[in-house]
Amino acid sequence: MGLSDAARTVWGKTDRTGLSVVGWLPLWRHLADAADVAGRLWDHWLSPAVRHRIADELPGGDTDGRTLAVWLAGVHDIGKATPAFAVQASFRGQTANLVQRMRDRGLDFDHQQVCDQRRQARHDAAGHLVLAEWLRERDWTDPHAYAVVVGGHHGVPPTDEVLKGILCRRYLLGDQAWQQVQHELLTWMTDRAGAGDRLSGWADARLSQPVQAALTGLVIVADWIASNEKYFPYLLDAADEDRLKTGWEEVDLPVPWLPAQPPADAANLFSTRFALPSGATPRPVQQTVTEVATSMPTPGMIIVEAAMGEGKTEAALAAVEILARRTGASGCYLALPTRATSDAMFSRMLSWLRRLPDTRVGRGDRDVRLAHGKAALNPEYDQLRHTSLASAIAEDDGGTSIGVNSWLAGSKRSLLSSFVVGTVDQLLFAALRGKHLVLRHLGLAGKVVVIDEAHAYDVYMGRFLDRALEWLAAYGVPVVVLSATLPAHRRAELLAAYDNGRLGPPPPLTWRDRGKTRIDPYAAVRTEMRYPLITTSADGRGAITTSCADSGRGIKVRIRRLDDDPTALINLLRDRLRDGGCALVIRNTVARVQQTAEYLRTALGPDLPVSVAHSRFMAVDRATKDRWLAATFGPPGTAERPRRHIVVASQVAEQSLDIDFDLLVTDLAPVDLVLQRIGRLHRHPRDDRPAAVAEPTCWITGADWTTEPPQPVAGSRRVYQPAMLLRSAAVLLPHLDGVPLRLPADIAVLTQAAYGDTEVGPQAWQPALSEAEQKQRDAFVAKELKADGFRLAGVAERGEPLIGWLSGGIGDADDKTARGHVRDTDGETLEVLLLVRTETGLVIPPWIGGGGVAVPVNSMPHWRLARQIARCTLPLPRSMTATDVIDDTIAELERRVDVAAWQDSPWLAGELVLDIEINGLARVGSFDLHYEFHEGLRVSRRD
Repeated sequence: MGLSDAARTVWGKTDRTGLSVVGWLPLWRHLADAADVAGRLWDHWLSPAVRHRIADELPGGDTDGRTLAVWLAGVHDIGKATPAFAVQASFRGQTANLVQRMRDRGLDFDHQQVCDQRRQARHDAAGHLVLAEWLRERDWTDPHAYAVVVGGHHGVPPTDEVLKGILCRRYLLGDQAWQQVQHELLTWMTDRAGAGDRLSGWADARLSQPVQAALTGLVIVADWIASNEKYFPYLLDAADEDRLKTGWEEVDLPVPWLPAQPPADAANLFSTRFALPSGATPRPVQQTVTEVATSMPTPGMIIVEAAMGEGKTEAALAAVEILARRTGASGCYLALPTRATSDAMFSRMLSWLRRLPDTRVGRGDRDVRLAHGKAALNPEYDQLRHTSLASAIAEDDGGTSIGVNSWLAGSKRSLLSSFVVGTVDQLLFAALRGKHLVLRHLGLAGKVVVIDEAHAYDVYMGRFLDRALEWLAAYGVPVVVLSATLPAHRRAELLAAYDNGRLGPPPPLTWRDRGKTRIDPYAAVRTEMRYPLITTSADGRGAITTSCADSGRGIKVRIRRLDDDPTALINLLRDRLRDGGCALVIRNTVARVQQTAEYLRTALGPDLPVSVAHSRFMAVDRATKDRWLAATFGPPGTAERPRRHIVVASQVAEQSLDIDFDLLVTDLAPVDLVLQRIGRLHRHPRDDRPAAVAEPTCWITGADWTTEPPQPVAGSRRVYQPAMLLRSAAVLLPHLDGVPLRLPADIAVLTQAAYGDTEVGPQAWQPALSEAEQKQRDAFVAKELKADGFRLAGVAERGEPLIGWLSGGIGDADDKTARGHVRDTDGETLEVLLLVRTETGLVIPPWIGGGGVAVPVNSMPHWRLARQIARCTLPLPRSMTATDVIDDTIAELERRVDVAAWQDSPWLAGELVLDIEINGLARVGSFDLHYEFHEGLRVSRRD
């Protein structure tokens, strides 16, 4: 091997479990393992798109890319060959003699001095400096874009301050004897990796920040696998090749999807990928999307704007296949606004995957992931979690097996699987400064990204989304954006953000440009009113817009105003449903949902059933409620529809549920959301609608219509900006008791008017509108500044190292904490586990499947019981989590039920318990609570 005794005695890992016979692993052995794993990752796991992205910046192309990845993985822990790291063996029991072994071979240091200061030179940052100085001795003028991969391999690149601090304490790096060993190990690994004759060529290759991040992520994956004693035991009795073969087979990572050439004919593509009715053909939107995906520049973005029910999801999946084939992507990420919509999309993705071909002959594996906090509670995903790809049963239609790879399902690896569905939060995290961000980037860099319901993300979330798009474009990731009601200015912002990553930000204006007007390449996009509309990236800045016909499924909807008076609503529903029919009433707050349902039940009696749907249900009850809605009010032929029924719902009924009602009443909301709600009205053709509800009619309430302008109710003003509500009322005014609304023809007209800059509404409304719009602008600026406090910087110029990249971020926060930073909330979001207190102790709520089981609080529950308990998650209302009360709420919950014994449970660690009596009642501080599985959680505050 050619290493000196001194170099061979430097330790790299010690056994923390006490299970190893040897007790430690030499540094050289771990470096060799990591280098070998990196080579396998490059050859057999890494997406071709990521390989190409790295290789394109190196003089030797793909060969250089592989060599560089292997070399960096092989030197990643060189910072362990320092006194600052070596001294830690003094504190580790059976391995304490390792320090003496090194001293016996000349690797000495001042023990007390190093012990006192060792934390100032963590081995990752120390390794950054050791490698940078070694490269400088080989005539590199600026090695930091390479050295930062070593410096960041524990998830956070070092800052300038950290590096300078180490240089001020050089004794932590070691004397000349230590330096000789460092150089010996670096030279040995450079030769082993075949990088010796490549260093001079790389010296002038200025790595971009995306490539630095991708390489860092790859090194982290290699390090984690090589550090797992199950795969690479602390033994030195096997040859390198045998050790790698055994470890690689044990981790069993899936090979990347290599998409076959999709059928050129859209009809053939859709008929073979989706369960279409016999003789069905692609809708015009679907046809157009496949055409533009085939011819658009790559990397690029497609924005699909079409009415609800036009098949945008299938169009996006077809685009994924086409764009993956064109770009080398080996999977996709489908981003949805909520957990419920993610769960629904996961089922649709699985159906698509079973029909998705691969260029490999024989079996094609599909490794999947559902990425949100309650994913394991999804029955389909939970079954796949226990079906490894190796044991998955192949489908009859081509040998495809679908499963969850156990290693990729580990912590911080949400996006490393090939096919991932999750909430948009996972995508927004890619623009949040947090530890191990590079792993999120590595996972996204090899995929096609689909963003559904793009209109659903507010200004604060949009700030993170724009930055995420910039980085996706810099990696070369194709993006497909879906929306039924996307404001034109937002369309332009999304395109501009993507172009900033694809082409670099536009140059700043200089004094020479004074008085000149910069041409807006997105001007046409901001005024485009056609609908449906497909917008794609142009070769340079700007976009190409393509219109297409709708599917001919349009309807005319009568819009009527309704006083916000319980009596008016009661009389309307009693009259219109007298001969039958199903009505949907959508309120903007849960409190109004519950209050409205109570009024209706009292007034209408048992002959006209009233149900509720909102977000304040326990997770398992919410899932049951969603299934009931789909089974009861779904498409004809699939639903057991009641003769008469009223559903009072919050925004949960607004999107991504295929439900159909005969009559709609909705609180005044931003116009795009009103249009989404109307998408639940006469959604499917039916021949049996009673005469009183035969004409599609939407009644707008939640406002005082007698004032100029109308005054939205207080709850709505807390949820939405008043300016948005007033502009919505203004653009709807011609249709209120006037001409019917034409869908989809009027969607773009109303949306762009409501979100544009032109004056809307009667002249008498203008003073109030002007004041509300100014307050909205001020609020939006504040939200943007708040977001920027945690948002990742834009992509810097090529060659700029990632030093300080995550400085001032959120650190090693879990997904729950990170979610609180990418969503703008008044106070914190807080979920609890709902359990029922009986005379003998706490039990699982009796009304759910498996309910009534006793729950121990003084010991950790068995994992099956822990999973049952985790299904009982319940979000608390904002009134209990506002800044002025949340500490008291948490303290009271902790006092009521002490579950410290649960902290080692992966299902229950860190959770709080809300115990209710068998009658559903509880009192927490100044709040009275009542939970009922049909009604959800009610909360009132005592004076």
